[in-house]
Amino acid sequence: MKWFLVALAAAILAGAVYMQLESVKTTYVNGLAPYTSLPGRVFILEKDCYIFKFRDRNSSWPLLGAHETVPDLPADVKEGFVGADFAAVRILGVLRAGDRFRIVSVRKDESRAHTDVTFEILLDDENSRKYPRLDSFWIMDHSPEKSGGAPSILIDYAVPERSQ
Repeated sequence: MKWFLVALAAAILAGAVYMQLESVKTTYVNGLAPYTSLPGRVFILEKDCYIFKFRDRNSSWPLLGAHETVPDLPADVKEGFVGADFAAVRILGVLRAGDRFRIVSVRKDESRAHTDVTFEILLDDENSRKYPRLDSFWIMDHSPEKSGGAPSILIDYAVPERSQ
C-alpha cells in the first residue's frame, strides 16, 4: 500500500508539472504604452486570405492568413477549399481583397516556450459572417516586438483606412 501511495503522489506531481509546462497565460494589453493607439484602427484587405484553424494547435479565435505566411494553406485562395481538411489546417472561410476589419483588442499569450502578441480583429460586416472575430497573428509583422515595440499588420495583406 505504501508503494501505491508513493506512485500516486508521483503521478499527481508529474501531472502538475506537465500542466505547468503546457499552460498559456493570456493577457489583454490594450492599455500599455505601445498598444494604446491600436484598438479601433480600421484596415482594408489587400490580398485574399483564408480563415483557418491549425489541426494540432488550439487557438482562441479562428486565424487569418495566406500561403506565403502559412505554407500549409493552398497557394490559390478558393471558396472550394472551405470545409476541407488538409494535413495541418482546416479551412473555415475566405476573405477577399477589399474586405474591412478593425482591431478590437491586443492580446499577449505567454508560455514557457515563447510569448506572442496578436490582434483580435472584427470584420466590418460582422452580422453576415460565420466567423466575424479573428486572430490576425499570421498577417502581422512581429519584428518590432524584439525592441519592445508594437507589431503591425503587414502592408502586403492589409492597409489602414485613409480616414484615420
